[in-house]
Amino acid sequence: MIEFKYDTQLLIEGKNLDENQIHDYFIENFKGDCLLAVGDDELIKIHFHTNDPWKVLEYCAGIGEIYDIVIEDMDRQSRGLKG
Repeated sequence: MIEFKYDTQLLIEGKNLDENQIHDYFIENFKGDCLLAVGDDELIKIHFHTNDPWKVLEYCAGIGEIYDIVIEDMDRQSRGLKG
């Protein structure tokens, strides 16, 4: 059984982005694992496993423009189905 079902990936484009601040916000406010928040002050790549990808999208859209959004259902993938 997978604890966090959705592999959520996206890019955030903006100004004065802080990967450490974004990372800390995720840890303090979202349930999940395998967090990756890397980049610079204009572009951050997010990778996160969660059961609430819409919350991640809402937060990220609030701090910049989001694109290249991918949300995959890892439970379906583990059963050999399209995720």
